[in-house]
Amino acid sequence: MSGFLHDKGLCRAEGFCPEGELFCTDENKYAVSSRETLEECIASNRPVEAPCIVCDTRHNLIIDFGFMKGMIPRTEGAIGIEEGVTRDIALISRVNKPVCFKVTGFAKDSFGRDTAMLSRKAAQIECMQNYVNPLKTGDIAGVKITHLEQFGAFVDLGCGVPSLIPIDAISVSRISHPADRFYIGQKINAVVKSKEFDKITLSHKELLGTWAENAANFTVGETVAGIIRSVENYGIFVELTPNLAGLAELRENVKVNQQASVYIKAIIPEKMKIKLIIVDICDYSYINHTYDYFVDSGHMNKWVYSTPESDKLIMSEFN
Repeated sequence: MSGFLHDKGLCRAEGFCPEGELFCTDENKYAVSSRETLEECIASNRPVEAPCIVCDTRHNLIIDFGFMKGMIPRTEGAIGIEEGVTRDIALISRVNKPVCFKVTGFAKDSFGRDTAMLSRKAAQIECMQNYVNPLKTGDIAGVKITHLEQFGAFVDLGCGVPSLIPIDAISVSRISHPADRFYIGQKINAVVKSKEFDKITLSHKELLGTWAENAANFTVGETVAGIIRSVENYGIFVELTPNLAGLAELRENVKVNQQASVYIKAIIPEKMKIKLIIVDICDYSYINHTYDYFVDSGHMNKWVYSTPESDKLIMSEFN
């Protein structure tokens, strides 16, 4: 199965979805259409979204409703800002993007104009209490990629609450950078790998199938597309799917991340090996960002990548 897991619909019923998902909904458009509807948001205590146009010199976020401006004071910009746990880049990086917040009231700015007072932190706290904290290890959630670092992919669990997918948890096939798999703004599924206090770490590879599930899509004698992932002195590892790679014989002038067409010489389940022959190499830099999830909802207790015939055990347990 493929696609983005939508908890209770694209936007979770309580509104605790990744930032940007509420923005274009009819309900959100109505909620931010006038002062009167913003006042209704105070009464209903619902989270809403609007674009941030400025992060001022004091790192307050300025929101544009069209009919009036809104302000998220720096200390209300994110959980942990006031305590110094969260860096101010979490605020600066919201400029020119939709921001999730609660409407807390109204005030006058220095020019005497009405300004809506907002709190992103309040939306995040409620998201933590009602959606993130109840998640258990092994639960599968829909998330959105927010930025990519060498060591992993940061995602938005909901209302801007961050989490991390370490690079080694993205796929079984090794990659040099998370950008080999994801792009900023991409919606993916992930499984809760661990929880420590308020910190959640996610994983992605368990949703992409076992060795046998991936190998079932290939047949000896086929010539298929692949990506060069590693060049070793004993052979070249070619990725056939994110969770399946084969070993090809050495060939000159082959580089990591090149596209390859490969002939499947043998599929050996007991050794979890696929033997390949490289037919051709090209530098066409195509990256497939869509994923066929073998599991895309619910909960996982255990994931066993290895085949029953193999002596090597690769697995994940979610306690």
